[in-house]
Amino acid sequence: MRAKVDWKGRLSFTGTADSGFDVPLGSNPEVGGDNDGFRPMELMAISLAGCTAMDVISILEKKRQQVTDFQVRVDTVRSDQHPKVFTSANIEYHIAGQDIAENAVTRAIELSADTYCPAQAMLGKIIPLGLKYFIYEGDQVGSAQLVREGQLG
Repeated sequence: MRAKVDWKGRLSFTGTADSGFDVPLGSNPEVGGDNDGFRPMELMAISLAGCTAMDVISILEKKRQQVTDFQVRVDTVRSDQHPKVFTSANIEYHIAGQDIAENAVTRAIELSADTYCPAQAMLGKIIPLGLKYFIYEGDQVGSAQLVREGQLG
C-alpha cells in the first residue's frame, strides 16, 4: 500500500492512498493550523474503530444476527510529553437489534482482535487495548434498551 499527503498551505494537507479517496488533514489554530481537517492521531483512532467494525459486522451478518444499528467507539489516552503517543485505548462495541446473541458478539470481537484486524494487532503490541460490548434490544443504539454488557480480555 502507498499513501501520500499533499500540502495545501500552512498545516493543511489532503491525504490519499491506493483506494483513491481523499481525506483532509489539519491542525489546531494554536499551533498554526486552520482547523480544517482530521488530526493524524484522530485518523489512527478512526482507523482502529473502522478496522474492527468491518470485521465484527461482517461476522455478525454471517452469523445471521439481526443488527439494526452498530457503533464502535474508541477512547484513547495520550502521553503528556512529545511525541504524545497513545498510552492505552478502550474499544466499545454498541450493537442494537432483535435477539442479538451475546456469544455471537463476543466471538466476533475475539476474531477481529485475534485474527482479522491489522490495526488492532499492531496497536495491541504496544499499548493495552480494553474491549467492551453493549447489546441493545431495539432499532437504534441511542434509544434502544440496554440488555447486556460485558468486557473481554
